[in-house]
Amino acid sequence: MIRYSDVRPYFKEVLLALCFLSALPAVFNRSADLVGAVPHTGYLVLLIILWGGLLGAAYSPPAILRWTTAVLLAGAAYYMIVFERVTTEFMTYDAFINMMNSAAFIDDALAQNQTAFVEAAPPALLLLAAIGMAPRRHLPLPRWLVAGTPWLAMFALTGLLFLRGGDGARGQPPSFTPIAYLTLAGYEKATGNIGKRQSVRLRQARRPLSRNIVLIVDESVAGQYLDINSPAGVPTPLSGIWPFARIYNYGLAASVTNCSVGSNVTLRYGGTRNDYQRINGTQPSIWAYARKAGLRTVYIDSQRTGGALQNMMTDEERALIDHFVQFDDVPVEQRDQAAARELIRELADRRPKFIFVNKVGAHFPVHDKFPEAYLRYHPVLPRGRYRNISDTGSRAGFAGGAEDWVRYRNSYRNTLLWNVGAFFETLRDEADLSHATMIYTSDHGQNLHERGNPGLSTHCSVDPAHEEGVVPLVVLDGNRGSNADWDRDVAHNRNRSSHYMIFPTLLELMGYDPSAIEKRYGRALNEASHDPVSFNKLFNARLNRKPQWVTIDPASVVQPPRADIRDNAQAQTGKAAMRPVPKELARHLPQH
Repeated sequence: MIRYSDVRPYFKEVLLALCFLSALPAVFNRSADLVGAVPHTGYLVLLIILWGGLLGAAYSPPAILRWTTAVLLAGAAYYMIVFERVTTEFMTYDAFINMMNSAAFIDDALAQNQTAFVEAAPPALLLLAAIGMAPRRHLPLPRWLVAGTPWLAMFALTGLLFLRGGDGARGQPPSFTPIAYLTLAGYEKATGNIGKRQSVRLRQARRPLSRNIVLIVDESVAGQYLDINSPAGVPTPLSGIWPFARIYNYGLAASVTNCSVGSNVTLRYGGTRNDYQRINGTQPSIWAYARKAGLRTVYIDSQRTGGALQNMMTDEERALIDHFVQFDDVPVEQRDQAAARELIRELADRRPKFIFVNKVGAHFPVHDKFPEAYLRYHPVLPRGRYRNISDTGSRAGFAGGAEDWVRYRNSYRNTLLWNVGAFFETLRDEADLSHATMIYTSDHGQNLHERGNPGLSTHCSVDPAHEEGVVPLVVLDGNRGSNADWDRDVAHNRNRSSHYMIFPTLLELMGYDPSAIEKRYGRALNEASHDPVSFNKLFNARLNRKPQWVTIDPASVVQPPRADIRDNAQAQTGKAAMRPVPKELARHLPQH
């Protein structure tokens, strides 16, 4: 029988062995992906160096240095493990940069991913104890070399990542990777100054074409899940006839990227496919162009509260917004309706303006983003746990099985029925659209696992399905709006357009010279498209890496599965009769 007194002298070594054993599955998985002796050898050499760095950290003689290193490495490992538990994917350098740029979402992440944060604690605490405990024996090396080993290992990993554009940490100890990423990000920040923000230099050829120019950017709305693009899509007023505006549907379009930050910042700054980093970093924002054109600038943000900025918006950019609107006291479920009513008020004001609406839309968690009256697709995810959470979403209790995704997709449909369908119904019935031109899209699409593929994520994937970049793209022009010739090319551009055509369209509506716009930013939506209809899955292409484009084939985009929808509504909800959905939407809904 093994007694504790027998094990105690080797307790530190036992903990270290457990740390190494826990890493073996990742090692085996990574080794299985490598082909050839050279990649295998390189991987194993780096692995030995990093594991040696952990041993050096654990046997560093000064206690203060050992515990400081232990806290640093355990904290980095915890960060990495939480990310992988939430996304079920390895955290690439691109994903790390996205996380840094999404710091405004940290409160939601903490609130909604509690299970992942808890599950990541034991391995991180194990590493903390294994490194921090006082060693009873010493490595047969000079003290200075033992103390320097973890930093030499970090230097080796960072150097490799630098040479490979941020790639190469998969399968390595999670304690070193976030620190190496942070080091690279600091280097890029220190050396990556591409110039100061420029003022507006485009020539304005005429007055703005519309009194009110509006860009509505939804959140996580897949273009094929709306009735304007699919017979199985959720009904919306966008498929009907409006009394004071015409609707031009550009079909399934490509987003900038499959993650919110990249798409939103590019929509605001006009980055092009070939030059988005420089343009987004140095050229004028849409607010600057609007002000130069004599338009009042309005930002209606349904997602954040308390004045928080997101999607890389800076205080400098915020200063160009004349009227900044958020809905601090409005429940998340009602915020898109609040945005619609704020937009109605702005359209009633006769001052010319540019309005940017950032909607709540259908970002996970989708459990509770719609009222009971709009619970029309069944079965759905359990309701009541996420009543006032905007985004980021917990996977607690969501295993990603086939039935889980059926419930997810139906909850998603109900959310679209409310946050898209009811939103535009409110605008159609109550807004003065006669002097407005509106462009509607979403920041990215969704992979709702219709093909039965494994996983829990819906977007921001490292290796995305092309549905993650499929968004709706619609122009609504009032009867006294721009009078632009949308009819000329809308048929040609249907299913052939992208986000990159929106910024030049806005500038043309503001009266800037079309030829100068096309030269700098590309073609607008009212011109024949040459767009490749692809999105960038490596938006944060850094350290000499190139963007990686995913081409969208509209014919192969998976359609919303009709088999999701079942006719046991009352049994699924246990609710009494609900308020009716407005007739125009309800007549297209599945009958139970």
